[in-house]
Amino acid sequence: MKLLPASGHKRMPWKNGGGETIEISVFPESASLSEFDWRVSMATVASDGPFSAFPGIDRTLSILEGNGMTLLIDGRDPARLTEVDAPLAFPADVATSASLIDGTIVDLNVMTRRGKLTHHVRRLAIEGEDSLVSEAATAVLFCHRGAVTLDANGQTMVLSAGDALMLSGPLTATLKAPARCKLFFIEIDTAQGV
Repeated sequence: MKLLPASGHKRMPWKNGGGETIEISVFPESASLSEFDWRVSMATVASDGPFSAFPGIDRTLSILEGNGMTLLIDGRDPARLTEVDAPLAFPADVATSASLIDGTIVDLNVMTRRGKLTHHVRRLAIEGEDSLVSEAATAVLFCHRGAVTLDANGQTMVLSAGDALMLSGPLTATLKAPARCKLFFIEIDTAQGV
C-alpha cells in the first residue's frame, strides 16, 4: 500500500492548454502525457470546449463537484454526466467536447493504454464498516469526501478528502468510516490476450 496524500498531487496544464489538471497518480512514475500506461487525475472545467485527444487511450470520467456537463462524443448520443451518475467510459482518442450544465465542475479522470491495460471505476458511499474485494493487479482508492480507514494484509491506512491509496491485488480489505464517506475505487488490470 502506498499513500498518495492530497498535498503531493501534481498540478499541470491540460494537454490542449485549455485548463489545469491535478495528477493523483501515473504509471510509469513521472511518465509524460504521451507515455503513460495509466493515469488518475482531477480537472476543473470552467467553460465549454473540446477535450484533449489521447491516441490509443480509454478514459472514464466521473463528476466530483458541480452540476455536471453534457458530453458530445463523436458517434454517440449526447451524454449527461452529473455527480450522481455512474462513471462514463469512452475512448479518449474520439473527438469529444463538453457543455457545462450550470457552472464550473470538477471531474475525476481515469485513463489506460488500450490493448495493454483495462480499468473499471466504482463510486462507493461508506458509513460504518464495509468490505472491499478486488482481483485487479493494481487499484487506486480515492477519498472524495469524508475520511476512511482501510485495513488490508495487516496494514492500516487512514485517508482524508483528496487522499488516494495505491494497492496491489488481489485484495480483501475492510473499510471503516465514522461518518458518510464518498470514495472512488479504480481497478487496473492487464488486457486480455496480453
